[in-house]
Amino acid sequence: MQDTPDIRPGQSIELLKALHILTRDGRLNQDSRRKLKQVYHLYQFIEPLLEQIRQEQGHIRLVDCGAGKSYLGFILYDLFFKSLAPGSQVVGIESRNELVLKSRELASQLGFDAMSFLNLRVDQAISSMASPGLCAGADIVTALHACDTATDDAIRFALSAKARFIVLAPCCQAEVAAVLRKNKTPSQSGEPLAAIWRHPLHTREFGSHVTNVLRCLQLESHGYQVTVTELVGWEHSMKNELIIASLNKDVPRRRAAEKIDALLGELGLRSLQERFFTGLDRSSSPSGSVPAA
Repeated sequence: MQDTPDIRPGQSIELLKALHILTRDGRLNQDSRRKLKQVYHLYQFIEPLLEQIRQEQGHIRLVDCGAGKSYLGFILYDLFFKSLAPGSQVVGIESRNELVLKSRELASQLGFDAMSFLNLRVDQAISSMASPGLCAGADIVTALHACDTATDDAIRFALSAKARFIVLAPCCQAEVAAVLRKNKTPSQSGEPLAAIWRHPLHTREFGSHVTNVLRCLQLESHGYQVTVTELVGWEHSMKNELIIASLNKDVPRRRAAEKIDALLGELGLRSLQERFFTGLDRSSSPSGSVPAA
């Protein structure tokens, strides 16, 4: 194999080949070098969170929602988890059974014994938290480009698990845009604010932006401090937003909940109140449980 200075000491060459970051003969071409840089860029956001948990309690339990081929889980395991003491675990949740089987096979081949994969939809994971695979909850929950409403389901799962950290790269979620489009009436067209989503393209883009704003406020309403940044350069992906949430009891939860209520009312999105449920909704519930989807 040629000298590949981009690869960190101790990284699994077989894993990088399986993920098509390295070619079969162990080489890096221009495209794979760009992929590797993106991996390291994402890792630099997550590593400090993992290290903080490790220092506080030793073991770490990470749950990756909508894992797909478990690209993120495998990289995190290879770079961080495989050097940890027993007790740490990476769990991938994925609805496509064929991908779950392939991930299990790869983990077995690599000797990544503390990785497990569950054939579930993300929304099913909440009711499955009593099962052996999820009963231990999660210290950190990730969701990288989990499609449609899976990002919101990942948030719901993380809140149920009382995760210390949540790392999200939101993907296509057209629900808000669909409601904006449905509620587009002649009376609204005269309102200056409605001009923001008057054109179909703007409806889609504005809906995506509003969705992520509501997600951030929702996390704040549950006591999380939220940071939003770029995942990779815009030249690589238009789905470029990275939301990092850290549990912090000092976050002003009521203010965030009030902003959600105001935004939903102003934009005609009251029908989505349940999806963007707030920490005040939860605390006022007699059972203290997360409302059903």
